[in-house]
Amino acid sequence: MNHQHIIFVCTRCGSSHQTKQYVAKSGGERLLEKLQTLYHDWMLQDEFSIQPVECMGVCDQACAIAFVCFNKHTYLFGDLPADPERVDNTATAVLDCASQYHAKPDGLLPYAKRPEPLRAGAIARIPPLPPCQ
Repeated sequence: MNHQHIIFVCTRCGSSHQTKQYVAKSGGERLLEKLQTLYHDWMLQDEFSIQPVECMGVCDQACAIAFVCFNKHTYLFGDLPADPERVDNTATAVLDCASQYHAKPDGLLPYAKRPEPLRAGAIARIPPLPPCQ
């Protein structure tokens, strides 16, 4: 397995905590679970890993995911619907967009070609690190 591509999923996003007491599964946890289920039948599972993270710092734009790969742009997406009625569609869209990301040598994702849930949700496109000198 060559997991050079990573999908980070914020597990705190959309959390339901009240007075630091956990009261329900977060939207990020729901999205992560759905992605992990779909991952087993995904044709790029040998190229990607899906990794949970505690927080990506965009709490006001929950749920958030990021695509990361060495020598490619990094994308951070937020405001992804992860309620029970829409999480299936969102997870499918994330994997579809990840497939596009994989196919691009530089990782650039044209807005018009992204699946609908990831069009308006782009928070950042971070350039790859320059080569070490």
